[in-house]
Amino acid sequence: MKRFGLTGLGIAVGFCAGVALLPLAHGADSNSQSAYQALDRFSQAFVKVHERYVEAPDDRLMVENALNGMISSLDPHSSYFDPKTYADMQVKTEGQYGGLGLVISADNGAIKVVSPMDDTPASKAGIKAGDIILAVDGKGLQGLSLDKVQELLRGAAGTKVTLTLMRGGDDKSFEVKLERAAIEVEAVKSHREGDIGYIRIPAFNEHTSEGLEAAVRSLKKQIGPKLKGYIVDLRDDGGGVLDQAIAVSDDFLDSGEIVSTRGRNPQDTERWDAKPGDIADGKPIIVLINGGTASASEIVAGALRDHKRAITLGITSFGKGSVQTIIPLNGGEDGALHLTTARYYTPSGGSIQATGIAPDIAVAEGDESTDLPKVEEPSEADLPHHLIAEDDSKRSTVAPIRPPPNSKIADFQLSYALDVMNGKIKADSFVRLAHAN
Repeated sequence: MKRFGLTGLGIAVGFCAGVALLPLAHGADSNSQSAYQALDRFSQAFVKVHERYVEAPDDRLMVENALNGMISSLDPHSSYFDPKTYADMQVKTEGQYGGLGLVISADNGAIKVVSPMDDTPASKAGIKAGDIILAVDGKGLQGLSLDKVQELLRGAAGTKVTLTLMRGGDDKSFEVKLERAAIEVEAVKSHREGDIGYIRIPAFNEHTSEGLEAAVRSLKKQIGPKLKGYIVDLRDDGGGVLDQAIAVSDDFLDSGEIVSTRGRNPQDTERWDAKPGDIADGKPIIVLINGGTASASEIVAGALRDHKRAITLGITSFGKGSVQTIIPLNGGEDGALHLTTARYYTPSGGSIQATGIAPDIAVAEGDESTDLPKVEEPSEADLPHHLIAEDDSKRSTVAPIRPPPNSKIADFQLSYALDVMNGKIKADSFVRLAHAN
């Protein structure tokens, strides 16, 4: 198994101390002077509120709210984790937590469902991508940060919660009552579809690469020498751990660049290359993507596509092309910054930020009409103050292939991918892929 380690930023920042210690040496540039003046203004306001507010304020809470406002104004994916939230986030990537199984985002003050996780209370209750959460147990969410909303959604397994939702262009809300469950860190799932191996990756956690490798071994054993290829399903995979996206890509690649990240300064540039060894033995791969395919899953889709190791099928992905670093404050005792520190680039050198990955074969998820309300198709470009795209023209507007009217096909994208793999549908991009491998 190929493993990769990322160097984290072990930066401890003392907020109030930073005001006093900000360097003001002779010749300091205008940016330093401006930063000092801004922090001095905050310090003055903090002291005045502390001294004169009608009731004694909670100083720690004021600082936490100030930090949250400051960081969340940068871009949709930067935020401040208070100590409790930071501790909860560590648990989420390592084991299990009590909750509903929802991936959510903040969009112009609204809390929107990016995707429900497979086999969780949310997916079983019929909650869909694009649904807007208006309230949790009757409490409106206006003005709450994304972290605070996540805190409301989580709780001990077995406890009940009621969500007030709005869907699509409807002007009426509806309620869904759910029971929280122990949400396991999402595992790789697989099964055979005739002579084709189907692999579902719902998220990227610390165990994803080893789960993928186990799935491929199992499928090889089940199908034997007749195995035609693999369909890797990354639909509604909201991402996760970067080094696992790199490891999964490397599992299918023999050589070449997987991804590079470029930060604010040239010295921050990093690149990861594949090592020899393809667990799929060069068999053709089709990667399924949709509007919920984001971040780490887009890294995998982009790497396999650019190296012509796989073709992508579905609809244009979410378009989150940025990398976040968790920077503990005071060793985590004062929480942590979840800060956007770089953009990532696929092997071809292109950024998918706010544009997404356009599929080689555009296929709709169902027979929905082409004039769906935009809320049904959320993307990075819809989020407020998102990092701008390097080339807005890259976002695909190709009309996808749709199933025949009144079709009873349960999963049209998967069905279409199987037909392409089995040769029932001729696709030039797949023919080129088969010949290349």
